[in-house]
Amino acid sequence: MHVLITGGTGLIGRAVAAELVGGGHRVTVLSRRAGEAARVGLPAGVQVAQWDGRSAEGWVDLADGADAIVNLAGASIGAGRWSPARKEVIRRSRLEAGQAVSDAVRRVARKPRVVVQASGVGYYGPRGDEVVTEATPPAEDFLARLVVEWERSTAGVAELGVRHVVIRTGLVLSAEGGSLPRLVMPFRLFAGGPMGSGRQWYAWIHIADEAAAIRFLIEHESAQGPFNLTSPQPVTNREFAAVLGRVMRRPAFFPAPALALRAALGEMADLVLTGQRVVPECLQALGFAFRFPTLEAALRDLLR
Repeated sequence: MHVLITGGTGLIGRAVAAELVGGGHRVTVLSRRAGEAARVGLPAGVQVAQWDGRSAEGWVDLADGADAIVNLAGASIGAGRWSPARKEVIRRSRLEAGQAVSDAVRRVARKPRVVVQASGVGYYGPRGDEVVTEATPPAEDFLARLVVEWERSTAGVAELGVRHVVIRTGLVLSAEGGSLPRLVMPFRLFAGGPMGSGRQWYAWIHIADEAAAIRFLIEHESAQGPFNLTSPQPVTNREFAAVLGRVMRRPAFFPAPALALRAALGEMADLVLTGQRVVPECLQALGFAFRFPTLEAALRDLLR
């Protein structure tokens, strides 16, 4: 199977590429900086092609006959305060990439069998203690509106007979980047603890399960529509801090006050001060088996 990955040089993209290559598939990563892609640690055998991040020009021939496209492209939501200008960069990068993928699929004669569209659990907005499944409707805050538009950016491929899968990913835990190194740092300094009230839910997933789930959804011909890519056992922020402290053998009782986080991060503080009790109902119904269903097992693997 030949799989194209946009955003393939990012944390999730690299893991997905490795997972697919390990499964015997051929992988081509589309990158805006193809000449620098070799430096990010892509697995051996992965091909890299240039694209501009907003159109099908220059790579549409690769889509002709490809078996799958995984669209992970988009500017990081955690790389700075959410000023109006930054919000527009985040939004535009996602919509332009999705529109480019849709355009490529429309233009080729031999269409891919599946397009896997990245998304996030921010779709659901803050939900308190409510158990959230794929059937839960979207919220109306910035992240939710963004995610709804992101999902729709490639939804039109379904009308062309292409299977459309949406992956609503939670907090991805990896030792190589993302949120975990930032969460770990206060504990290394013996100053770790819950954030804000600590009652907010964290829908998390080990990077290995994230990559394996995406491969599973590519290969599983009956998979279509939205799938929550989260562990079946979400935890509250307070529980997360306690488990992280136990694994690292550090105290976990120094709270980070909500007011201080909002002063430092602005609206972006919502990423750590609110959350959702998301469960992967559809993924488990298809028979996917998690390697790391519990937080303690995941953290011990990543921090060993």
